[in-house]
Amino acid sequence: MGFRDPNYPDHVCRLNKSLSLYGLKQAPRAWYERFANHVFSIGFIHSRCDHSLFVYKRGKDIAYILLYVDDIILVTSSDKLRATIMQHLSTKFAMKDLGHLSDFLGISVQQTPTGLFLNQSKYAKEIVARASMSSCKPSHTPVNTKSKLSSHIGNPYSDPSLYRSLAGALQYLTFTRPDISYSVQQVCLHMHNPHDTHMAALKQIIRYIQGTIDYGIHMHKTNTTSLISYTDADWAGCPDTRRSTSGYCVYLGDNLISWSSKRQPTISRSSTEAEYRGVANVVSESCWLRNLLLELHHPLNKATIVYCDNVSTIYLASNPIQHQRTKHIELDIHFVREKIARGQFRILHVPSRYQIADIFTKGLPRLLFDDFRSSLNVRQHPDSTAGPY
Repeated sequence: MGFRDPNYPDHVCRLNKSLSLYGLKQAPRAWYERFANHVFSIGFIHSRCDHSLFVYKRGKDIAYILLYVDDIILVTSSDKLRATIMQHLSTKFAMKDLGHLSDFLGISVQQTPTGLFLNQSKYAKEIVARASMSSCKPSHTPVNTKSKLSSHIGNPYSDPSLYRSLAGALQYLTFTRPDISYSVQQVCLHMHNPHDTHMAALKQIIRYIQGTIDYGIHMHKTNTTSLISYTDADWAGCPDTRRSTSGYCVYLGDNLISWSSKRQPTISRSSTEAEYRGVANVVSESCWLRNLLLELHHPLNKATIVYCDNVSTIYLASNPIQHQRTKHIELDIHFVREKIARGQFRILHVPSRYQIADIFTKGLPRLLFDDFRSSLNVRQHPDSTAGPY
């Protein structure tokens, strides 16, 4: 806008390449197509589970490329393969090798003697500063053990834009802080009409972050190739809709790789139904993870263990008889039963005291919360760091 050629005042500019300008609607698609076509010519295969992932496999040589706009993570089985791929990419694109992974999309990656440490301490400090709570008193837990928040208690909050901004920022922080997933999910339910009580709950989360600003999630080196998951549901916990909150966490060996805290879309007529919907959710997520590991050339030969603390749900998953009271959840039942019949999953009982997924469904006392947080591998920054492994 505003450009005019003195020799051709009536002419306009014609854009030949959509990649030449940022901000155009077609630029991301054109860039992705151009990059994908080039890595295909090198020998990479497009992942069906994740469209931003490309996999290379030639004999013992394995490489992965993870693409997010113009940020690229390259993982190879050898330095020679890495140099070869970088050379091929450099012939087509102007890029710079930043060395070992240290930061990606605001997530700090630090290598330790035992693995990796992922945290977002810088981003967390920005959230605390945005809320003007840099000098606040820290809280031991992000949410209290009282009943869940209602949409009708308290007075409307004076600055709903600030509430929505902070709640949205906290959602991105849950990428490395699964310990706040439930509390963030609760405050996000009221973004459309926040009240003073909702802002008080949000400030408690920020006070908890202030006291655990350097916490992050640890990824350990392990030879274990088994998926273990925990699932739980808080039946009819929502005081307004009476819907249940279900949560799960999935481990690959000792490493937490997936978690969720979400209110169920429909009302469950019993605690067994609520728990069974939670089982179906974690089985669905585990199926995706199993397929992803298969594409990464690390298939799982063992069944995925799903731990649930509801005995009726376990019996329902194993019993092929259709009950009158479960007709309305027929699809979830058949989905889980089919996976169990194929030997891909096993549903086992775990006492409520050791049900780690409780941290994703309700507020817990401090001692129990600290115990489960440690089980999620969420701890302080390691004292010592080491070079790449």
